[in-house]
Order: sequence, then structure tokens, then C-alpha cells
Amino acid sequence: MPAPAAPATPGATGSPRPLDGVRVLELGQLMAGPYAGTILAYFGAEVVKVEPPQGGDPVRGWRVLDDDGTSLWWRSLGRNKRSIVVDLRTPAGQALARRLALKADVLIENFRPGTLEAWGLGPDELRREHPSLVYARVSGYGQTGPDAHKPGFAAVCEAAGGLRYVTGEPGQVPLRANLSLGDTLAAFHCVMGVLLALFYRERAAGRPGQVIDASIVESVFGVLESCVPEYDRKGVVREPSGTTITGVVPTNAYPCRDGQHVVIGANGDSIFLRLMEAIDRADLARDASLASNALRVPRAREIDAAIAAWTRRHTLVEVLHTMDKAGVPAGPIRSAADLLADPHLAARGMIEHACVGGRPLALPAIPPKLSATPGRTDWAGPDLGADTAYILERWLGEPTR
Repeated sequence: MPAPAAPATPGATGSPRPLDGVRVLELGQLMAGPYAGTILAYFGAEVVKVEPPQGGDPVRGWRVLDDDGTSLWWRSLGRNKRSIVVDLRTPAGQALARRLALKADVLIENFRPGTLEAWGLGPDELRREHPSLVYARVSGYGQTGPDAHKPGFAAVCEAAGGLRYVTGEPGQVPLRANLSLGDTLAAFHCVMGVLLALFYRERAAGRPGQVIDASIVESVFGVLESCVPEYDRKGVVREPSGTTITGVVPTNAYPCRDGQHVVIGANGDSIFLRLMEAIDRADLARDASLASNALRVPRAREIDAAIAAWTRRHTLVEVLHTMDKAGVPAGPIRSAADLLADPHLAARGMIEHACVGGRPLALPAIPPKLSATPGRTDWAGPDLGADTAYILERWLGEPTR
């Protein structure tokens, strides 16, 4: 019997990608682990997603649903992946997952620490038979330490890792961006770990794989810039700063005449001079006491008030035109509707389309851009279990009937 055909790949160009030939077994659900799988699949890896029989990955039913009842988030998060249904809670399912893992280059999982070990699928057991396996683990708090056993969702881990503390208005309850930033950051770190491990393994024959331990809390903690050394050396705790950022002036969101807001960042000394000239405040441009960022910080409110007084007299388009002419960084605050219509994003190829339900569906491309081996969206997230025959034949050599 001929091998089952690969799923259709609308939009595929056939150009090589950096991870072509790399096999990835994804044993995760929801966001952090699966998004790492999405990135790897976008750049060419063959990612087999193992899903539970009761409805598959919960993301399939989250947020805005398409006409067929499937989440549009899933169509993006599941892109370029192949779906197989396996009940990992049963011995038969665990045995099948084990056989797949022994054929993979990379395994990604984001269960609570200890879960895979209980199912006989932990890294020590699998790598005993398959030493070159790169085993990537994503969890809330990491695989070790006193908090390792805790469940970790992005909202909680963003708070525990320090990000939520510096977000929002001073004196108010810290805010959350309406996104799963902690999960996304953990996915990026997971991918970085996978690529580093693959690079190490491929640099010399016989080198083994290794275990990647990516934590949401640590991924959030890692983007806190100088918060820790500032406190350690000077006892300074960075506080929320609303629409600005502590110690950088001017950078803020300013109101325009038409009710829009514009973000202007002019903290470079020469840029500050150009901004002040552009808004007819040559007096501030010539003020020697504002000649450096350190000198401007104590007078941030005065400077912001001067900029806002000017922007309130102009529409957003007028402000952006003036800023462009002056060489001052400025931009609008865009919604999803604005982004989909943005000519720059379109010119950069940041909007891709996959066919879903007989119609094109816009999906965000995944950066960065590679000149010789760019990533691409081949297909949207597949239906549950759609690739079972393909996977069993191609990975395990089991003929389908």
C-alpha cells in the first residue's frame, strides 16, 4: 500500500528551511511548549503533536471560534504540525509515545514536573535508549527547587517572576497585558535551548543530546533588565511607571487632537534637540540643563507637558509627518485591525495566509527573516488526529489499512 500523502501545503514554496529533516515530538498542551513547537515547525522541523482523545489540546476550544467551532488561535498555534491522538494516561498510549520519542530528534513537553517520569517517559529513561535525544521541558518554576511542584500558568508566573510588579500605573493594582507573555517568553527560551543543544550535538559525531529546562518564571525574570543589580547595589526598587519607563526622558504616549495617541521616544540627546525644534520649543532645545538624559529625568513632567501641549493641537497623521521629517522615532498605537492593514507589515511579509474551511485565513508570520532559508506557514493547525496514518507509516513504518 502506498505511504499516506503528506497534508496539503498551501503557500509552500519548496525552498529549504534550516530545520528540514529534524523530527520533533510535542507532548504539551496550551501555550508555552506548543508555541516552541510552532516556531520549530515554521522553520522546517516535522512536528508531531500528541493530543488527548477528549477534544485534543484545550486551545482548540479557546477564545474566538471559527464557523466549525475550532479556535482561530489553534489554527495559528498548530500551524505546520501533524496531529495524532494518543491517550498518555494509558499504558498503550505511553508505549506508543515512547516508540515515537525514540524516532525523534527533539521532544518537547510542558507537563507539571514528574508527570512524564510517572508515565515512563522521563528523559533519563528515554535517553538511555536514545542518547542523542534533545529533551526540552517547559514548566512554571523549573524542574528543581522548592516551587518545582507548583502548577505554573503565565498570569501567576509573570507575577512571581517580577514582570507584573513593574506594569501599570504607580500606586494601582499591577496590570497584565492581554496576552500570555510569560508563556511566549518561555517558548522563546525553550527554542533557544533546543537549537543550542542541536548545534552542540551536530558539531561532532557521537555527541549526545541533553535536557533543556525552561521555566516561565525564569524567562520572565530574565527580561527585568537592571532591576536586580539596582536593588542589590543601591536599594532601589523599580516601580510601575504607567506609559513611561523609569530613567528615560522623553518617552511616552501623547494625546492628539483627533483622540488618538502617539508614542514618541526621544531620549537620545541629539534626537531630543530635533524634537524640541520640531514642536517649536527651541528654548528647551537650547537649555543646557536638559542637555543629557540624566539631566532631563528630574524634569520629565515639564518636558512631557510641553510635548503634549503640541501634540494636542495636531492630528495623529500630522504629528507622525512632523516627527518623520525631524527624524524623531514616533508611532501610532495599533490594533489588530490596524496591523492587518499596515503596508509596512505587508511589505515585510509579516501577514501570511492559510486555507481554512475553503477560505484564506490571515496568520502572523514568525520572525526573524532568514535570507537563504526563511520560515513559512505551510498549513493551518490541522483537525484532531488528521495525520495519524501519515505518522504511523512515516515514523514507525506501520502500514495503514
